[in-house]
Amino acid sequence: MKSPAGTTSGVARLANRWRYAILLVAVIAADRAMADPDNYVSVMRGKALATAGDCIACHTAPGGQPFAGGLALATPFGAIVTPNITPDDATGIGHWSRNDFARAIHQGRRPDGGYLYPAFPYPYYTKVTRQDTDAIYDYLRTLTPVSNIVNRNTLPFPFSIRTAMMGWNALFFKPGRFVPDPQRSEEFNRGAYLVEGLGHCGACHTPLNAFGANKADQFLQGNRIDNWTAPNITNDEPSGLGKWSVEEVVQYLKTGQTRTTIASGPMKEVVEYSTSKMPDADLKAIAVYLKERGAAGAPAPAPIPASDPRMQVGEAIFVDTCSACHTRIGAGIEHIFPRLAGDAIVRQDDPTTLVRIILTGVRGAGTDAFPTSPAMPSLGYRLDDSQVAAVVTYIRNSWGNAASAVDADTVRALRSKVSGPRERSASQ
Repeated sequence: MKSPAGTTSGVARLANRWRYAILLVAVIAADRAMADPDNYVSVMRGKALATAGDCIACHTAPGGQPFAGGLALATPFGAIVTPNITPDDATGIGHWSRNDFARAIHQGRRPDGGYLYPAFPYPYYTKVTRQDTDAIYDYLRTLTPVSNIVNRNTLPFPFSIRTAMMGWNALFFKPGRFVPDPQRSEEFNRGAYLVEGLGHCGACHTPLNAFGANKADQFLQGNRIDNWTAPNITNDEPSGLGKWSVEEVVQYLKTGQTRTTIASGPMKEVVEYSTSKMPDADLKAIAVYLKERGAAGAPAPAPIPASDPRMQVGEAIFVDTCSACHTRIGAGIEHIFPRLAGDAIVRQDDPTTLVRIILTGVRGAGTDAFPTSPAMPSLGYRLDDSQVAAVVTYIRNSWGNAASAVDADTVRALRSKVSGPRERSASQ
């Protein structure tokens, strides 16, 4: 006859076996989707597509969990806080179906039929194929669910009335998937799909009208967003990509640098989170599209004469404060200090980025290829508004540059809005 101790020991072993069996079943059930070869391919595609769409940048708050939302996006109508898109049932999209997700992407509508604001760029995402939206959905389902309650009703009245989006959509939203141009190459069409759709480049680089919609007739011609200038990225020579080669555009998107310029401001995030992680073939397709689709922009003005008093003051400040890094002739130092002579940002109609960099300083993008992430210190503490205006005017009209003068009032207005380097911006 077995002792009570032996019986207890046998029961314990049996219980442990059952625990292991239950655990194994749970693991198999949880990993079933990932174990399926077709779903695995979709998940990996979805991850790449979510990277191309830069989803993490908007759906991650400073210090927060990736994709858990909570980032306040500044818009002309007030702040909009981004939602949690992890698969949490209570606070994320855990209960959303593929159809729910596709409806949000393609139509800007919630599962309950409520309207989304175009700070979520569904006017661009509507061009994304259903296969790609399903792949992104599959990828998001693999994320760790994060419980993060987000206040989605932060706009003041009357902008808080979401049903007003019915009228906005009727006026400015054209739903429909991307249609390739049969007269163009496959590479050009791939670039168009990424720029016009998933990459939503125009959301930042296209001017807005009074209703917060992009001006279609000025597509990619530049815009001011959250006190930065998103530059003209058409093939315009004075202020766009006209002087860039396809290879230079690819290098910039992949590494955050070319020989003469370094990505900073909002583009720093785009490079670090998105384009630096994209396939080279996609980056080349984007570059081909941007270079081949044509040039558009205002004609360059005549440069301000060197004898102008503003230029003389600006030159003195530049020699004393800026020339040690950017050189006396504005040539900069490759991969360290950007070139100012002929630089597209310098020659934009809107001088906001150049003024802001001088006021607050800025840090460049850091990537695997160039991890150093060069920085420029703030000079706002030592230069007053009229001095900043003078040196910016000088830079914008020297070494072959030509652009409008900047006055002290412009600098003063921007200084009141920016108190230090800010690395996050939103298009709407």
